[in-house]
Amino acid sequence: MLIKSKIQQLVAHYTAYVTHCYRTIHANPELSFCEYETAAFVCSELDKMGIEYRNGIAGTGVLGIIKGKNPDKKTIALRADMDALPVCEAVDIAWKSKNENVMHACGHDVHTACLMGAAQVLNAIRDDFEGTVLLVFQPGEEKAPGGARLMLEAGVFDNYKPDLILAQHVSVDYQTGTMGFRSGKIMASADEIHVKVRGKGGHGALPHLVNDTVLATAQTLVALQQVRSRLCHPLTPMVLTFGKLIAAGAQNIIPHEVQLSGTLRTMDETWRQEAKQHIRRIITDTTAAYGCTAEIEMPDGYPCVVNDELITTQARNFAAEWVGEEHIVELETRMTSEDFAFFTQQYPATFYRFGVKGEINMHTGGLHSADFMIDESALPTGFGGMAWLAYRFLNS
Repeated sequence: MLIKSKIQQLVAHYTAYVTHCYRTIHANPELSFCEYETAAFVCSELDKMGIEYRNGIAGTGVLGIIKGKNPDKKTIALRADMDALPVCEAVDIAWKSKNENVMHACGHDVHTACLMGAAQVLNAIRDDFEGTVLLVFQPGEEKAPGGARLMLEAGVFDNYKPDLILAQHVSVDYQTGTMGFRSGKIMASADEIHVKVRGKGGHGALPHLVNDTVLATAQTLVALQQVRSRLCHPLTPMVLTFGKLIAAGAQNIIPHEVQLSGTLRTMDETWRQEAKQHIRRIITDTTAAYGCTAEIEMPDGYPCVVNDELITTQARNFAAEWVGEEHIVELETRMTSEDFAFFTQQYPATFYRFGVKGEINMHTGGLHSADFMIDESALPTGFGGMAWLAYRFLNS
């Protein structure tokens, strides 16, 4: 079809632009809800494209608007997250992070650059489609309560109601040139658990005169494992992991306070709420058995990501037209989480992945690791595929 050839030519034309955007954002990462320079860069580029936008949504969020012919016919939203992680980059590349201990270790720089590239393409063909495309540049995916939730609460779609919303994510599990889809629940809910165990600290050689906060915390950590092994139905997916334990005493000093932090992941909303109750009870009762008290914080996190079956099937079929059936993969269900889940609760949506594994990063790390990197030759699939999906949905 002629429009496909036109889009392919535009993708080839804008690949250098998207690469520049990716490298610029990668070199200047910003943590969740602090994406001021990134948002300013996005707005500057939208200005150059002549694309209407709103900024300052939920702090640093930006909403671009591209109107085709008959703009009220259908509205499609495309979402990219902008935030980076508190990771010190270990890969020595020319566009390495300039910000100490901050790195785009999850590919959000790629997502933002690809949405900017898709904007270039869609803006160039706006006379070839009917409807409106919304460009959602979102802050704070990596940090609760989640930028998606805050943008929705701030009325990001008050003036334009999307008929569907799409988001993509890089994957080093799949080869460059591939796109992956799966219907239904594809990612877990996620809730943070923060605990402060308090007692009377003191000399390690006089344990009978103190409340051993370290021992109380250790026993609590072990006791909590029964939530998964004994209280959860064996066939219900669940992960309960604690990755932070700070007992700032010394070899002979029992501290007054110990901090414990972890994450709860599950695929079942009913069990999610029950599990939180069990966690609170076990922490409170176990620490009390050692003469200590516990301050517990479990803020509401992200729900499950649920891909609409019809939208996902259509997206998969459209993607096959773009990259070829042989380059379409079936995604696995993951216990990782995404705040895109808040969008999937309110609008028909699909969250898909595209491969960024090539020869250059065959032996580097995965997501959230200090040596994470992408194969830049995957960028045309990222922004070209997104532009193609948007066009096909608008004209289906």
